[in-house]
Amino acid sequence: MATIRLGDEAPNFTAQTSEGKIDFHDWLGDSWGVLFSHPADYTPVCTTELGAVAKYKDEFDKRNTKVVALSVDDVESHHGWIKDINETQNTTVNFPIIADEDKKVSKLYDMIHPNADSNLTVRSVFVIDNHKKVKLIITYPASTGRNFDELLRVIDSLQLTAYHKVATPANWQNGDDCVVVPAVATADIPAIFPKGFKEVKPYLRMTPQPNLN
Repeated sequence: MATIRLGDEAPNFTAQTSEGKIDFHDWLGDSWGVLFSHPADYTPVCTTELGAVAKYKDEFDKRNTKVVALSVDDVESHHGWIKDINETQNTTVNFPIIADEDKKVSKLYDMIHPNADSNLTVRSVFVIDNHKKVKLIITYPASTGRNFDELLRVIDSLQLTAYHKVATPANWQNGDDCVVVPAVATADIPAIFPKGFKEVKPYLRMTPQPNLN
């Protein structure tokens, strides 16, 4: 089983989902993507997570990001579970859930960690850019629900830093000042960042977020 690392191409696969069969790369198209796994259908934490993602779908859409969940149960089970999610979370699930009974995708993405559980997937998260490259990997234990505000924050950072010569500091939120990357010489900053900059230390230069008016 290959280990997936940042910068690798996200492995492609075909799978049945709650919204029909997909070829993962074709389904992504030119979008970014979030692939996130769940230990099983009809589990309490997962039910709250999928409800949260449904409510956040407009935010993912604003970021040209498609979301797809995965569980090791079948499509029929998914459809029944979706009814429970819609009812209990007061929402409508509006994204596909992959059926992975044979654990093909789970194994491809190393989502089963035997020392945690030999059969069920942990809460894996993969953020994939519009070139099919893996940009973020986070693994949560089954007992801890994910923070989707944090995923949106990371996507904002990834999309910003992909196109501008900045990095984002600790606890950065969209709109906050950014760090000028070390590869940019201080003398070159004014031409690249016309909003100005502050030199805290020679290696720590701050500038207003460049992609905002």
